[in-house]
Amino acid sequence: MHLLSTLSDELLGARLPGRHLVRLSDWAPDEIERALDLALLLKDLQERREPHPYLAGRTVGLIFAQPSTRTRVSFEVGVAQLGATALHLDAGTLQLGRGEPIRDTAYVLSRYVDALTIRTGAHADVEELAAHASVPVINALTDETHPCQALADALTIRERFGATEGVRLAWVGDGNNVLDSLADVCDAVGIELVAACPAGYEPARRGIDVVRDPREAVEGAHVVYTDVWTSMGQEAERARRLRDFAGYQVDEALVSLAEPDVLVLHCLPAHCGEEIAADVLYGPQSGVWDQAENRLHAQKALLALVVQ
Repeated sequence: MHLLSTLSDELLGARLPGRHLVRLSDWAPDEIERALDLALLLKDLQERREPHPYLAGRTVGLIFAQPSTRTRVSFEVGVAQLGATALHLDAGTLQLGRGEPIRDTAYVLSRYVDALTIRTGAHADVEELAAHASVPVINALTDETHPCQALADALTIRERFGATEGVRLAWVGDGNNVLDSLADVCDAVGIELVAACPAGYEPARRGIDVVRDPREAVEGAHVVYTDVWTSMGQEAERARRLRDFAGYQVDEALVSLAEPDVLVLHCLPAHCGEEIAADVLYGPQSGVWDQAENRLHAQKALLALVVQ
């Protein structure tokens, strides 16, 4: 009962009803910390199998324009654990797929559901949905950003090290949408971020310390993070990317340059033998499976904070 009481107090004093999450940089550092605190409480409740139906009677629409495993399943399970109903909306079977304006879709769906999540390609689509929806809109991934993943990453780091302030994180690979949002959360919670990217694959986001040599980035790091070299929609570039990223694999030799208690992260799916070696992905330093689980708890915290 103590946990339930603590969580109730947390929700009453810290809720952000009606807020969108389009980019993490739209949220203040204390709001991001609030979400992480709440995620830990919700995770503890779930591990104890204590019901926490804080969104009983609510409905969350989940719009997917791309294939998904972790995002879809973690949102559907999380919505159910909060006592709400998850409504999967395949963008291809909505009128969106036949050219209905996003604005019209936002107006209509806002009359049916209490929140919307959307996983799509163009970031502008999420911005337009949020501009016209009268319920909270959560960005579940675009070509530019992945804020839900970054929150889960910060949660995983905090669990492992007890804090985030002063942690050094080395990113190795493509300067992609995951890195963009990771930089936002690192700025908010005090993580030092350095990214090793080949020439031509630097992040679009400004303010990230970028180096060329992965060894320089990883030396002394507490966390080493990588992602696929060829993301969805880039399949035609695969051969070129494999050449350009030669030398950027996170393997045992590279990880050995980091701190002894290094945490290795990957947002998945992984291509073993390319961006990460199998003995690292499945090895004792890997936090990848905790990281994947934490998508569930971080997203539950988001929903509990913003859904009215």
